[in-house]
Amino acid sequence: MNERTSGAGWPASVLVTGATSGIGLATALLLARQGRQVIGTARSKDKADALVSTARAQGLALDAVVMDLTDPVSCREAVAGAADLTDGGPHALVANAGIPLTGAITDLSEDRIREVLEVNVVGTLRMCTLVLPAMRRRGRGRIVTVSSAGARIPSPMSGWYAASKHALSAATHSLRMETRRYGVQVVLVEPGTVATPFWDRAQEDLSALTTAHGDAGLNDRAARLFSRIQRSAGGPQPVARTIAKALGVPRPRRRYTVGLDAHLGTALQYAAPLWLSDHIKTRLFALHTPAAADPTGVAQASGS
Repeated sequence: MNERTSGAGWPASVLVTGATSGIGLATALLLARQGRQVIGTARSKDKADALVSTARAQGLALDAVVMDLTDPVSCREAVAGAADLTDGGPHALVANAGIPLTGAITDLSEDRIREVLEVNVVGTLRMCTLVLPAMRRRGRGRIVTVSSAGARIPSPMSGWYAASKHALSAATHSLRMETRRYGVQVVLVEPGTVATPFWDRAQEDLSALTTAHGDAGLNDRAARLFSRIQRSAGGPQPVARTIAKALGVPRPRRRYTVGLDAHLGTALQYAAPLWLSDHIKTRLFALHTPAAADPTGVAQASGS
């Protein structure tokens, strides 16, 4: 046993996936500041070392393990490493790691589609599965999965990402019911728009599509829209505080939605008829006018 004493109470130890940037980094640092033992995952040793150094610069103690969420062996080794650092396994898991995927449903490669599903759904649920045995042995544990408000508010140019997060949300609800009898509480967190490096990769996806294939005009408009959204978004701290709350309260909610845009968007999605929400979204992306006929069957740049 190599577990630090936590002044924050239970859960004393928390494994945070995707802890090197964005929501994961903000959450890892906040939990460490609260006195919990935090083990963050990173995709490389350099990033793991940088995470530990970032925490140390703020006077915080934090451990890091290297993990590739798409590799089952790497996931098992990371959980085993976390078990060595704690009393047999973390008391809680924050399943935060995820990647974006932007572009029209029909424009994206199957390799990229499989990657986003592997990371956001399969790999994330694999981590839940791997930490559960220790939680069951204790008769207590907590899992927080980080989905997205986009799971409930699908829009053009983010269909595959929304599908991955919708699948994660659905699986989280099932997992919560399945693990309750073991004393394990499962919580879903759905952030709205957050200014993180996540958006930079989303822009890279659109840039690649614009130069390769698909409707270049649509891709350009989507890139400009996403850029405006990113500039108006707040940082990840509110989401980190929500995750910390979900871990710290005795009886957490089953789902936490974070951000005004997330609350308003989900309210519109469920209160308004589909034709109205479709109309609003298609106008945002300038998809409300008929496209010109394409005799080749391959969309070309419209410039509109």
